[in-house]
Amino acid sequence: MKLHTLKPAKGSTHKEKRIGRGEASGKGGTSTKGNKGGQSRAGYQSKMAHEGGQMPIQRRLPKRGFKNNNRIEYTVYNLGQIEKLIEKYGFTEFSEENLYLNGLIGKTHKVKILGNGELKTKIDFKISKISGKAKEVIESVGGKIEILK
Repeated sequence: MKLHTLKPAKGSTHKEKRIGRGEASGKGGTSTKGNKGGQSRAGYQSKMAHEGGQMPIQRRLPKRGFKNNNRIEYTVYNLGQIEKLIEKYGFTEFSEENLYLNGLIGKTHKVKILGNGELKTKIDFKISKISGKAKEVIESVGGKIEILK
């Protein structure tokens, strides 16, 4: 061991100044935070999207479009998809309740049947809405349709 090889232990020295540790440290007093106000206090958190008195962007930009509160959203199934679901899940009746029990739709979702694809299996339907073409195809195969309210 020689005098020129001596070093302080790792972690025992601080390169940056420790703020708020007295006037002699050079970073005492206000601890580099300025005078007064929320930002100088402990525990300060800025609000999300706060722009410091400037008009916020969500108020500067104009409103766009229209949202219809009375709109009814349907989960759509085509006849080709229904044929695959019948094979996969072994449905004897294609109803919103069966779809919910198999995790295909949510409890309050409504179902609409469209006429794309082919349906070869005779099956009964209990759904909210159906297209004209799908109705013709289902009835030609021999299935029954019940429209739910």
